[in-house]
Amino acid sequence: MSYDLVLLPSGAAASPDAVDDYLTAQEGRPADAVVAEIAAELDKRNAELSEIDSFLGAPAADGVLGAALFVSTPYDAIGHTRGLLFELGTPRGYAVWDPQLAWLSDPAESVTAAVTHGGAGEFPYLTRQLVDEWIPDLGQPGPYLIVETGDQVYIQTYRHPDGHYDLEYRDGSEDKHFAAAATDSRIVADLIWGWATRDRSGFTALEWQQLTF
Repeated sequence: MSYDLVLLPSGAAASPDAVDDYLTAQEGRPADAVVAEIAAELDKRNAELSEIDSFLGAPAADGVLGAALFVSTPYDAIGHTRGLLFELGTPRGYAVWDPQLAWLSDPAESVTAAVTHGGAGEFPYLTRQLVDEWIPDLGQPGPYLIVETGDQVYIQTYRHPDGHYDLEYRDGSEDKHFAAAATDSRIVADLIWGWATRDRSGFTALEWQQLTF
């Protein structure tokens, strides 16, 4: 079995239905030069690997559809392939669509950060849409999200089986490391986005305790 990921131009769609409409509209259109270039680079990198290390389930060139690119990847290579799509697509103004999870990673209005989703791996930026979708659905085996914007500058949350969240943030030094608990996923999402956008106005919604080690 394989897993599908799709590149499409940033801003082309903002919802799953809009993505489907956009992709349908690409049928029969000539290959866009940008996605053809990305597909060629993916095929080149894949060809440099042994068969056992291959990250493509089919040639990327076969997945070009107008200005979109469908990429098929083995399950054990999802993180690697998604990382390549970010590497090659983001600088060229492309978003990454995950049709299995209905996640749209669009660099438009994003905040650059080292983002680690416990169940899905690493992302190079955060958007309001993603954090709103991710936080309520965090679950095993990795029910956590970490957003790091500098050395020892991060905010993270862990969702427990009963639905409550542990939150921590650190502003670099040990004396600026605080923790709190929350039960409302909306508050957690708001605080993480506020952290990423340097808006701490909502942090008074929780009682923070300094962490000591």
